[in-house]
This record gives sequence, C-alpha cells and structure tokens, in this order.
Amino acid sequence: MWRLFFSVWMCGAVATATAQLLPDTVRNPWRPTGIRFGTDLIAFGKTLARQPLTGWELNADVDFKTRYYLVLDYGQWGREELLTNGQYQGSGRYWRAGIDVNFLLKDPDRNMFFIGFRVGRANFDERLTSQFAYEGFEPLTITQANTQLRATWGELTTGLRVKVVGGFWMGYTARFKFAPGVRGTEVFDAYDIPGYGRADRSTYWGFNYQVFWRVPFGKR
Repeated sequence: MWRLFFSVWMCGAVATATAQLLPDTVRNPWRPTGIRFGTDLIAFGKTLARQPLTGWELNADVDFKTRYYLVLDYGQWGREELLTNGQYQGSGRYWRAGIDVNFLLKDPDRNMFFIGFRVGRANFDERLTSQFAYEGFEPLTITQANTQLRATWGELTTGLRVKVVGGFWMGYTARFKFAPGVRGTEVFDAYDIPGYGRADRSTYWGFNYQVFWRVPFGKR
C-alpha cells in the first residue's frame, strides 16, 4: 500500500513540475471560459451489443486558468453473468470527481493532453441465484442478495481532448484504478463494483472514448 501511495505522489509531483516548466505567457484569470458535456461511446457500444456489462456514462469538465480542469463523471453500470450452477446480477450508479492538468497551454483551440486524479464512489445491489440438483430430490434454488452496498476507489488518468469543429470535441481517457473498498457486504463478498470492475482486484485498468459539446461562457 505504501508503494502505491508513493507512486501516486510521484506522478503528481512530476505533473506539477512539468507544468511549472512550461512557459505560460498568457495571463488568464481563474474565471472559467466554458464547460464541456460529453458521454462515453464504449459504454453505449457494449449496451447495444448486449454484453454482460451494460450502462451509460455522462461527463463534464470546466476549465480554470487554461491549465486546470475540474471533472465530474456520472453513470449507471449493470452486469449479468451465468455461473456453473446459477446466475449473478449486479447493478448500481457511480460518480467520479477530480482534476485534470493540461500540458498544451499555447494551443489556440484549447486542445488538451492531460494527467489527472479522480475519487470514485458507487452505490449498488447484487443478487446471486444458485441451483442444486441431487438424484432423487427436487432441484433446489437458493437466492442471496447484498443491498445498498457502497464502494470507493481512486484513479490516475491521462488522455486527450481534441476540437473537431465548432463546439464538437472528441477524446479518450485511460484510467488506472486502485484501492477499492466496499462496505455493507453482509451475505457474500462483493463481485463487481459499478464504475470500477471486479471487486477482488486491487488495481484495474479502464478506457473511455468520449464525445463532447463545449458551451462557452462568452467571448474574452
């Protein structure tokens, strides 16, 4: 765990030092210039393909002094999997909040290459249905459920935001998720955390391919 926190601290230190070395001749005030609203296309693709994982995700960010962006993500996540002798079902909603540091300070279109940090939280329910068959006996079905579970985790992120035309933007976000914690598991251990992934993994990689629409706050 100490090595994990040291790695997070080192990434933050490198990002801050690099940002300070880049020249910033344009003195922008902290007042934001616009807000972007977006969504994740990969989540929609999985839902349309009827994969075990379904859901949607909405994204928003707002800039401060060109370099810094406050970010908020909100989504829904569901998973159904057939087991050897039954079925698992889980669903819930999640949010992530954090900050991105932009390293393309002189780009007139405000394109971004960023490194960031997120804190995530999920609220979800799980149900496990098991079936047992013994010779000479009626089949036995047992249903167990965890309700109102809560989970938290952290993320290191990096990615791009590119202006395509007008207010239309596209980009991606790569995520290194770590340190999941789950509360409320009274019946069985949590299996899948919305927004994170498998609960038994201490680290997880994620990827989003996103489209955005930027709403400016007026000419400056």
